[in-house]
Amino acid sequence: MQRNSTIAQRLIVFACAALLMAGLALADGETAAEQTEEFKDRIALCTTCHGEAGLPEDPDVPIIWGQHFYYLYVQLKDYKAGRRTSEIMQGIVEEFSRADMKALAQHFSEKKWPATQFRADETAVTGGETAAAAGQCPQCHLGGYEGDSRVPRLKGQTPTYLLKTMQAFKQKTRKNSPAKSSLLESYSDRDIDNMAKYLGDL
Repeated sequence: MQRNSTIAQRLIVFACAALLMAGLALADGETAAEQTEEFKDRIALCTTCHGEAGLPEDPDVPIIWGQHFYYLYVQLKDYKAGRRTSEIMQGIVEEFSRADMKALAQHFSEKKWPATQFRADETAVTGGETAAAAGQCPQCHLGGYEGDSRVPRLKGQTPTYLLKTMQAFKQKTRKNSPAKSSLLESYSDRDIDNMAKYLGDL
């Protein structure tokens, strides 16, 4: 009789444990679903400016489809920390966790880089190539300006964004790469304009 009572008690304990585990699994499933929906909402927010097919409608906005994962992640971190400034971007990333930023960077890095169809005139191409070579830009951004994990791809980026960014480095209003500022402050505005067109035409 006592033995049966002990067995019954154990069965009750096991049943309670099973129910608890099932409840936790359900809760985890709901959390995962909520996170998935939240992630989709964030992707939709990003594409509002950066383009549903990877091409931004505003030429001041960079292409991020196909950009390198680590570079995208670092830029999001820099916006969050204030090392790179933008009222829009800082407002968006202020509540992001490290995992959120990594997930977004991974998502967009896996996309195919879109073609802009931009073509520069011969003078800009020649001048831009010469200016970029003089600054040893291919040393970091690689020969075809495709970049690597820590250095952004410049090849085929929107020239208006490239011009804006290089000018921001030159004027030191963008401060998350002091070495880039030191390099670009030695360039004329004409050289920078030519480089932006040359890189955008690649």
